[in-house]
Amino acid sequence: MTTAEMIKELCEQMNISVSELARRIGQTPQNFNKKLQRETVTLDELKAIADVLGVKFVQAFILPDGDEIKISKIPEFLNSATISKSKQSGDILGKY
Repeated sequence: MTTAEMIKELCEQMNISVSELARRIGQTPQNFNKKLQRETVTLDELKAIADVLGVKFVQAFILPDGDEIKISKIPEFLNSATISKSKQSGDILGKY
């Protein structure tokens, strides 16, 4: 699934149009649709989308041994964003 497809699916699930999402993150619908078509949505824009929709955004590297190096963006109303590394022995969380 492409980034554009994920964003469109998210909009459907959240009952919001892509145009309205664009406005909420401070972009024109035309500009945002071009970014979706070109697949040039930035990490900061993905984090902004999570904020305005009140969802969690997670990006991770998964190592060969199964460990994860993860960037999580939790909505502002929850007031935390973390970088975490999951270990089989437990989770290590740190603020960024």
